[in-house]
Amino acid sequence: MLRKIRLTLAILFWVLITWLLVDFTGTAHAYLGWMAKIQFIPALLALNVGALLFVVALTLLMGRIYCSVICPLGVMQDAIAWLRRKKNKYRYSPAKNTLRYTVLVLACAALALNVAWLGGLIFPYSTYGRIVSTCVAPIVKLANNGLAAIAEHYGSYAFYEVDVWLKSVSALVVALLTWGIITVLAWKNGRTWCNTICPVGTLLGLISKQARLKMVIDADKCKNCHKCERNCKAACIDLDTHTVDYSRCVVCGNCLEDCKFDAMHFCSAKSSPFTPPLEGTGEAVGRRAALTSVALLAGTAIAKAQAKVEPKTTDGGFADIIKKEKPKREKLITPPGSLSIRNLRTHCTACQLCIDACPNNVLRPSSSLDRFMQPEVSYERGYCRPECTRCSEVCPTSAIQPVTVEQRTAIQVGHAVWTRDLCVPVKDGKPCGLCARKCPAQAIQMVPLQAGVHQDGWRWKDADGQEIPREKVLLIPVVNEEKCIGCGACENLCPSSPISAIYVEGHEVHKEI
Repeated sequence: MLRKIRLTLAILFWVLITWLLVDFTGTAHAYLGWMAKIQFIPALLALNVGALLFVVALTLLMGRIYCSVICPLGVMQDAIAWLRRKKNKYRYSPAKNTLRYTVLVLACAALALNVAWLGGLIFPYSTYGRIVSTCVAPIVKLANNGLAAIAEHYGSYAFYEVDVWLKSVSALVVALLTWGIITVLAWKNGRTWCNTICPVGTLLGLISKQARLKMVIDADKCKNCHKCERNCKAACIDLDTHTVDYSRCVVCGNCLEDCKFDAMHFCSAKSSPFTPPLEGTGEAVGRRAALTSVALLAGTAIAKAQAKVEPKTTDGGFADIIKKEKPKREKLITPPGSLSIRNLRTHCTACQLCIDACPNNVLRPSSSLDRFMQPEVSYERGYCRPECTRCSEVCPTSAIQPVTVEQRTAIQVGHAVWTRDLCVPVKDGKPCGLCARKCPAQAIQMVPLQAGVHQDGWRWKDADGQEIPREKVLLIPVVNEEKCIGCGACENLCPSSPISAIYVEGHEVHKEI
């Protein structure tokens, strides 16, 4: 019964959180966003005390059942192992504690040193998020577009077509490589990734040694058939000593089902006479568990303190007109709600959830090594619409903090800069003004290109007061930095090709206007 309940809950969690990651309509996030927020690392980075207490309390009660029910990467490994459909394929192997604790310490260091993306390469939720968002979500969108074409043929618009494009070659390579490694390990040895590489599994394994309910072996009933050991995907049952390594047991229930002699029980280990204490679970292990947990939490607290910034205000003024051959950003543009480049770099684990959820196609994974696969803003395919707050709604780690539409319109992620030589009125001598007409913040004004030309009522006149025909007056944009929010509408819609004559320069720290 325990295995059936665990399987039912695991499948339900896995399907729903996968739907959450591939959903591009925003519907799933309204109902299932909490599933991302109760994942251990997102909860830790967001300082979600309620979710952390829930996971720790669940582990202290039932061991590492979090890894076999709530963690989508763990359930994916179980699904891969199940596909092999081979009984008695595992065997007991001692825990590789040196490697496990080294990876855990390195993950703590990555959080403390403001390189959360580095830890994100092995954190379970972000790893699964990258795999699904990069490899599975495009397939779902292609299927949706096929349904949209069929529906349109029959005069129905129940589906609508969405863009499908490769956002980052490096992110795709990393996702495929990670998926391949985990698949091979799960196919051959079940939970090898969880019990050797995953820092969350190692940390919860230390806590699970103190769990109230555990898998225990009745040595008197055990016939040493080794079925439980050979079907334990965590390789944690040692029948030679009739012990279970609770730091690796994920409470899958396979051993309970395979044992035909009623020798396996899931009960309180302290009151059970069935099994002797496991070697190495004494005071030293408890002290090591406490020190490791404190190190992880302390490292994250340091990173939070270093990354905490207050939004700044500005007196504004007109932005300088910079003469450049090519618009090149000196500062990265980060999504509204991320507060600053440092805050995003510190908290983001590169799970790709915000990138896949962005309906405007402005977010994509970074290829820069200091923020690898974390989201950055670019306006080649669209612009950040002021009424859109989708990325802030789906982020589970507070790397992008929730903002309302009203707050979004007051957040300045950057400001527009005009490059004179690329502008159509200057370069081609033709009127344009598209950037001013399309600016949602009304931060762009058009002024005469010709010296001395001014407007008198509805008429244009030169320096001598002579009237000039309207079609001969060329207007160029001037950016009011006090109003500009850096949405990128001007850059995206500028007709200058291939380089926009007006582009957005990012701000190190976001400002409020």
